[in-house]
Amino acid sequence: MVNVEEPYQIRTQDFFLKRKDDYKDNRDPQAVFNALDAMLRATLEHLKKIRESIVMTGTYSLATANPGFMECSSESNLAKQAALIKMLCVEGKVGVAVQLRNEMLQQCVIPDVFTYNYLMNGLCKMGDLPKANWLLKEMLEVGVLPNCITYNTLIDGYCRCNNVDEALNLVFSMVKTGIRPTKVTCNILVHALCNRGLLDDARKLLTEILEEHEATNLITSTILIDGCCRNGDMVQALEFWDEMSRKGIEIDVTAYNVIINGFCLARDMKLAYGYFCEMSKRGFLPDVVTYNTLINGFCKEGRFDEACNIFTKMSAMGVVADQISYKMLIQSLCLQGYILEATDILHKMLEESMVPEPLIWNVVINGYGRYGDLHNACWFRDQMTALGVMPNVYTYNALIHAYVKVGNFVDALSVKQEMLSNGFSPDVVTYNLLIGGVCNFGHIQFALELHDEMLKRGYQPDIFTYTELIRGLCMKGKLEEAEELLGKMQRSGLLIDHVPFQILIKKYCKRREPIKAFELYEEMVGMGLVSRPSTYYALISELRKGGFTQEAIRVCDHWDELVM
Repeated sequence: MVNVEEPYQIRTQDFFLKRKDDYKDNRDPQAVFNALDAMLRATLEHLKKIRESIVMTGTYSLATANPGFMECSSESNLAKQAALIKMLCVEGKVGVAVQLRNEMLQQCVIPDVFTYNYLMNGLCKMGDLPKANWLLKEMLEVGVLPNCITYNTLIDGYCRCNNVDEALNLVFSMVKTGIRPTKVTCNILVHALCNRGLLDDARKLLTEILEEHEATNLITSTILIDGCCRNGDMVQALEFWDEMSRKGIEIDVTAYNVIINGFCLARDMKLAYGYFCEMSKRGFLPDVVTYNTLINGFCKEGRFDEACNIFTKMSAMGVVADQISYKMLIQSLCLQGYILEATDILHKMLEESMVPEPLIWNVVINGYGRYGDLHNACWFRDQMTALGVMPNVYTYNALIHAYVKVGNFVDALSVKQEMLSNGFSPDVVTYNLLIGGVCNFGHIQFALELHDEMLKRGYQPDIFTYTELIRGLCMKGKLEEAEELLGKMQRSGLLIDHVPFQILIKKYCKRREPIKAFELYEEMVGMGLVSRPSTYYALISELRKGGFTQEAIRVCDHWDELVM
């Protein structure tokens, strides 16, 4: 404060000079302290306002607290303000930057176009497009001419929010103001149109806005190829690829990644791998995206040997696998039952000092749980916790599934209690696992209690909940209660499949009640549902045994129609 003009100090001196004439305080020192206290509080309030408005690391000059800082005549102050706004926008403190801009305008200081561009970019990243659009209008009102970057920033903001129509309107406004769209403008719009599947509109846009020789560059062509690949039009994608070669556009790694991904999406792994080899022959080093694309493609095809081979090549070429690489392999192997292979890859991940994310742990735990391997499921849960990765709802559900699989309901319920203790609420899947497990072992009353608890916690039963309860009731011979539950299920508005009907029909057939089974069958057919062949065979057999020939013929005719 010593380096700044101190108006309050001057006023204090004036107070002492004038007090003899102007104040009849009989030299009361309390009046002096009251004046000093008031001025000190005013100073502190002013500094507090500045600190709340500008929260940044480091110490700013207290000149910002002085009104003289905003004087129009000081170019250095204007540069400081612009730099401050830029820094705030980069740090994501756009609200403070906008407030600082307001103070500049109040002091007759008009920010330049670069300052406005930073503000525009910050607002667009926040998704506050109305305020960004209003900022563009303000620029025109205060006499600051927007440039191409200004419009491109706002156009990109609208495209990211999937408002391509408004982005195109901005292009026309841009042209009206005499600013010609650039390749960047077109690339933004082409990318947005391709994402919406409007490939033809994207090509038309290129010819309308830019001249043909300007319209074609590496980025634009890559975007168009990617659009074709996502639409499944690999013929058109290859035409764009060949066009790039004819026009002498130098292809890069990104372009190869796009075309390889296209063939992977088309399930043509032979051509995908062929372009991968061509890429290497032409001197382009595949990156982690290239390898991940191939690994994902082979995994989706169920060709895990090739996927693991690509993973091995990746390490041999010095490309470090990331979380995505490991996640795709481990998840795919676990889903197909190759739990030991998935575990080996998880151990490699740990050897690389890479801590797996919760999803990777969960799929491995779930993989062991599906086979009833409680020892390994719990061991990996303990390893997960030891490495600082906290279990989530999916982790607990995987463990519950493992305990239910072996009929250990006591420990399954203890896991549910552990969930609650750690701040996680059991979800519909949790209750479905528990209800299904206890129903399979005939504990229908406990299953109904879990159903009631589920409702009390605010969870609505789904088709799996009702189906498991119907199965449990049928196992106990409570078919009337099962039918009532089926009716409740229908009234709830849930989309119903054939399984509940199939359970009841087969149970009535076993009880030698073919007419009840036939009534349920007609209800099922009336809803447009189709059951498994075993259901039809069982029903036809029981109808014939009971002498209900006409009903049996109707079921046979319906089955023949389905087969034909």
